[in-house]
Amino acid sequence: MGNLSEFDELDRRIIEMMCRSSQGSYRQLAKQLGVHPTTLIQRVKNLETKGVITGYRAKIDYVAMGYDYTGLVQVYSDNIVEVEKEILNIPEVVAVYDVTGEADVIVLVTCPGRDEFSEAVKKINSLPGVNKTNTSVVLNIVKSENEFIPDLFSQAGN
Repeated sequence: MGNLSEFDELDRRIIEMMCRSSQGSYRQLAKQLGVHPTTLIQRVKNLETKGVITGYRAKIDYVAMGYDYTGLVQVYSDNIVEVEKEILNIPEVVAVYDVTGEADVIVLVTCPGRDEFSEAVKKINSLPGVNKTNTSVVLNIVKSENEFIPDLFSQAGN
């Protein structure tokens, strides 16, 4: 795992900019940062090699697409590794978090309707190795993981 102090100010500015939007050409992004496009390309490639930037993807508002039911499913299991592998096969699963605390796994599920949501939770609950689940339905998304931009400057020791 890396440490924030390993990244200089330009790396941190690039990461912050990419968190906000990775759209646009390298030339446009370099101009915003005040660096040469070749410098930006080299820095981005280095961040990709280090595993800091792992890909590029559109931020999707699932509710705008009609996915009106989202929930967090706490999963209690005696066989976490196998259960997590099986959960990955459920199409409605957005994310799987291996966690500490009372539950063993937390699963983020999103579906277009109540019936599909109910079926997805039942699929999880019926997996071999699942002892029980506890589901919380999301009423409103105040801030999602898609909106997180780390504070790369106050923690860097500058």
